[in-house]
Amino acid sequence: MKIIVSAGGTGGHLYPALALVDYIKSQDPTAEFLFVGTTDRLEAHVVPELGYAYKGLHVKGLSGNPLQKVKNVLLFIKSLSHSKKILKEFKPDLVVGFGGYPSASIVLAASKKKIPTMIHEQNSIIGLTNKILINKVDEIICCYKQALEQFPAEKTKLLGNPRASKVWENDLKDVHDIYNIPRDKKVVVIVMGSLGSATINKTMVSALKKMENEDYHILYATGKAHYEEMKKEASFNDNIHIVPYIDDMPSVLKSSDIIVSRAGATTLAEMTSLGSASILIPSPYVVMNHQEHNAMELVNNEAALMILEKDLNEDELVEKISLLMNNDEMRENMKKNAKAMGKPHACEDIYGEIKKLLERG
Repeated sequence: MKIIVSAGGTGGHLYPALALVDYIKSQDPTAEFLFVGTTDRLEAHVVPELGYAYKGLHVKGLSGNPLQKVKNVLLFIKSLSHSKKILKEFKPDLVVGFGGYPSASIVLAASKKKIPTMIHEQNSIIGLTNKILINKVDEIICCYKQALEQFPAEKTKLLGNPRASKVWENDLKDVHDIYNIPRDKKVVVIVMGSLGSATINKTMVSALKKMENEDYHILYATGKAHYEEMKKEASFNDNIHIVPYIDDMPSVLKSSDIIVSRAGATTLAEMTSLGSASILIPSPYVVMNHQEHNAMELVNNEAALMILEKDLNEDELVEKISLLMNNDEMRENMKKNAKAMGKPHACEDIYGEIKKLLERG
């Protein structure tokens, strides 16, 4: 089995792709993979370091002024020729696109050569690349009902994000042990992605001050770039734990009482797989505001609360945290509802669809 996997631009596209490839490798050690991405983004560095073969396409997103957009379209057209060359050399049995502009090039080229194709949509709103590919591919995998309703029913399956499976591979620890928190204390974890958020850090100083006499503990990840500034700005009681970064998110998600976080696709896939109660603050700085749509999927299923960043202040945040921490029944129901949305067998199920697709030829 030879598979080309394309995921470009962001970790939200790349890490689900890597999770699926790792799983397939564990099931079929003879499987061969070639990743296709950009020449200069995250995947161009991460994938080779993990030991997978990699080809970069010189492509750019359709952003910027009109002249820049025209230049980027010309780059894309040129990348189709490069993609055809890659297909001729590697001779894949299947091409899978996980989003990002390199996916459009390699998947379109494969479709024209009648090579079986599949795309994966991580968000509830369909990305531009996958919109381009909808009518060209043989099969579509999505993670949310909203996306399922936008894709052609006859070739789309709601199987989830491979990262939902990946979190179960870890030897999960307990947040109390990792951060020396007494075992009899409840824990709130607040994390705004690996980089953190300067905007939210400002709100957090006063919010944490209001919660430093509570009986529960709070673990707040500032983001590495903001850690020293945050430590200088305020000192807190012993129930407040300030860290730059959380290395073992699956363990923290599994063993904390509630999570306050952004609403990226990978984060929500992990949270629902593990059954985390959450307060979501979607990033407003993403394409098509997809994080808010992702968050609404959980809110509508009573699996999360949401605060829009424009409405965020210390009182609103403290009020919602207190609501959940002081209502065990509400919090446990939220965990149960989140877990019901989870797709912990996503990798196994997607791999099953890949084998069916290849059998059909």
